[in-house]
Amino acid sequence: MREVSVVGVRVELPSNQPIVLLREVDGERYLPIWIGAVEATAIAYEQQGVKPARPLTHDLLRDVLAALHAPLHAVEIVELKESVYFADLLIGEGLRVSARPSDSIALALRVGATIRCADSVLDEAGILIPDEQEDEVEKFREFLDQVRPEDFAG
Repeated sequence: MREVSVVGVRVELPSNQPIVLLREVDGERYLPIWIGAVEATAIAYEQQGVKPARPLTHDLLRDVLAALHAPLHAVEIVELKESVYFADLLIGEGLRVSARPSDSIALALRVGATIRCADSVLDEAGILIPDEQEDEVEKFREFLDQVRPEDFAG
């Protein structure tokens, strides 16, 4: 397993499909995962510090875990099968719960949990961005500074 960080979310054109981009903490590979608009909004809200008037589903799950004294220790993206990613939530004392990576990432950001990715997933779907394309990543970061979570609403 390799630790990854969330670069951010954006909408891929022309399909208008949201994508979350992860990057190896101690490496150079990026992992793009296409996600739903609701999850993109939840991730963007948390990254931008937006606090909705009422809790979103991921806020609710964070609060339920806290009330049950069952901390989320980590999220692991464990498998890629037929273009579908699978993740596990590592909760409390050794509990492992299967979840979608997008929901897992949104929850991990809310509680400060580590996000890790299996080497096999990074080997299969991870991409290297050559130095000459680094300005594309910088443009992506600039986009993230300007995008609003509402931009992901259908």
